[in-house]
Amino acid sequence: MVKICCIGAGYVGGPTMAVIALKCPEIEVAVVDISSPRINAWNSDHLPIYEPGLDDVVKECRGRNLFFSTDVEKHVAEANIVFVSVNTPTKTQGLGAGKAADLTYWESAARMIADVSKSDKIVVEKSTVPVKTAEAIERILTHNRKGINFTILSNPEFLAEGTAIQDLFNPDRVLIGGRETPEGQKAIHALRDVYAHWVPMERILCTNLWSAELSKLAANAFLAQRISSVNAMSALCEATGADVSQVSHSIGTDSRIGPKFLNASVGFGGSCFQKDILNLVYICECNGLPEVANYWKQVIKVNDYQKTRFVNRVVSSMFNTVSGKKIAVLGFAFKKDTGDTRETPAIDVCKGLLGDKAKLSIYDPQVSEEQILRDLAMKKFDWDHPAHLQPTSPTISNKQVSVVWDAYEAIKDAHGICIMTEWDEFKKLDYQKVFDNMQKPAFVFDGRNIVDVNKLREIGFIVYSIGKPLDSWLKDMPAVA
Repeated sequence: MVKICCIGAGYVGGPTMAVIALKCPEIEVAVVDISSPRINAWNSDHLPIYEPGLDDVVKECRGRNLFFSTDVEKHVAEANIVFVSVNTPTKTQGLGAGKAADLTYWESAARMIADVSKSDKIVVEKSTVPVKTAEAIERILTHNRKGINFTILSNPEFLAEGTAIQDLFNPDRVLIGGRETPEGQKAIHALRDVYAHWVPMERILCTNLWSAELSKLAANAFLAQRISSVNAMSALCEATGADVSQVSHSIGTDSRIGPKFLNASVGFGGSCFQKDILNLVYICECNGLPEVANYWKQVIKVNDYQKTRFVNRVVSSMFNTVSGKKIAVLGFAFKKDTGDTRETPAIDVCKGLLGDKAKLSIYDPQVSEEQILRDLAMKKFDWDHPAHLQPTSPTISNKQVSVVWDAYEAIKDAHGICIMTEWDEFKKLDYQKVFDNMQKPAFVFDGRNIVDVNKLREIGFIVYSIGKPLDSWLKDMPAVA
């Protein structure tokens, strides 16, 4: 029996291994992690992450050929194929701080694999890693191998949170990179055979190691660049009276461009885009390519600008101050259908409003009060480190931030509403009821372009929707940097 072990029970490792177990019933799959609470959650009725369809997959396979365990060394020793899906956070200090990936957890995983292995293994990079990481991992394994052969493959994930299970069931492509040696090709074929249980062969792309590693960074950089491009256009639309939705639809019908990732918003978030672009910037700088580095830096600058612009629009519209005013924040996750808050634009927007002494009432259907308060207390890049290295107690005042479990409760007596996540329920709110329960004038700042602007204005709201023609009220109170 082929045995697979995945080190890391997070957003990538858990769902990916669950689907492999479902599609390959003859393969035994173990997901291991040193975090007991996380493993206990995977073994419970309340999984540690929210992802549509994940519950059903896990429940069908768990205990049959899918196992979650803290006995890391045992399962690694027994496995034929070891996936490594540990964090690769952005370094917060030292060489490359603020840009380079911190490979501490990857290196310790590699040393542990070498230490406990008693048979040859295929080691698969599942984490997003800098180009040439495989070379460093190879050296660690080679110098500690004790007569055992290790073959390194790169198999980056291309999942979108909220649709991860469907992405795994029906992927655009599966990318496997390996050495162009007999051993490397043999390992590629072994992993390809796993995916071939359900993925058509023509969608399984086999490349060299470096192409696979770089392709992951490139894919995220291109997607983020599209979002920053349409967000840059949204600012111009507001200045000229154009409608960004009409502009993006128009350019999206061009078959060379396509319609995806052209929705203007308050900015992109998630665990990958900013981190991967910063990593790409650092790699470019290290390879003597400052012009290329600066190009990709601008994608992040526009994203930061969009969040700042949104906060400025809120403050300037409300008589240039939100001090002491209640602002309802609807949504905190970085996008709908996930509870993930990593790099969510809501964090920077909330911090900007708190900086002007607003009182925030926050509601998100999938994010806990503890998580929201922790996120608002964290410094940049803290989120991607293990829990024991994150702030232990929130430092946010209860007088300034309250987290509630109902949208109408968040809105009651508020001066303004900031829509930060495109949850479907926010489109279906009774906005007449909302208006009746707010302070006047009542403001809606739609960071996701999900409300019917004309309908809300008829009710009596002053509405700001990103990239849309401005409300006459807003024209008289322009956002200032």
